[in-house]
Formats: sequence, C-alpha cells, structure tokens
Amino acid sequence: MSWDFGPRSGRSCLKQLGVILSDRGSKYAVTGCAVTDRHSIDAALKELKRDKKYAKATHNIWGVLLNGKPLKSDDGESGAGMVILRMLERAERQNELIIVTRWYGGKHLGGDRFRHVQDATRMYLERK
Repeated sequence: MSWDFGPRSGRSCLKQLGVILSDRGSKYAVTGCAVTDRHSIDAALKELKRDKKYAKATHNIWGVLLNGKPLKSDDGESGAGMVILRMLERAERQNELIIVTRWYGGKHLGGDRFRHVQDATRMYLERK
C-alpha cells in the first residue's frame, strides 16, 4: 500500500492505496485527491492514467461532491459511481475525488462488485 502526498504544483496530489481487494481474479484499488473544479477532476484522472497499469484497467469509477453538486462516472460499471457518491454524502466530504479502479479477472461478481466498490471507498475514507 502506498500513499503519494505530492504538492499540487508540479507533482501529483493523488493519494493511492494500491490493490486493496481481490475476488475471483478481479482486483480493486482506490485513489483520491482534493479537487476544486471540473478541470482538477480531469487533471487527477489524467495523472492516474499516466500509470499504464491504471490506464489499462477495466474500470476507473469515480465520484465527488463538488461544492455540493454530485458528479460521477461509472466507466462501464453501471451504478458503481452512485455507491461512491452515497458514501461521500454520508461522510459529509466535499471536494474530494475518489476513484475506485477494477481490473476484471474473468468471472462475473454480480452484486458483490458494488460491495467491493463500497469497501474500497470506506478504506480510503477511513485512512484520511
């Protein structure tokens, strides 16, 4: 598990917990970053995907409450972004982007995939 607390000017602001969960071949990682606007969200996603491992992931699901406005992307994992948003709302965390990455392992997980997104998000929120 690694955390990257680089400053916003020049280096990454991303905080990463590497691969934290695995189930039936699928692996999950979680990353987060403080954001102020849509541009900073896009910049954080771009920074994450500079790492080829994350760029080649099956899904990079994210959510943020940007000044109270919910924004999310399911990245093909229908409904998963809403799981992150609900947890951010409960934790009353504003302007903090959370990205849950999944590498598909070849077996369908059914509803367990949402539990894994929730678990990954919880692990990130608890470590902050």
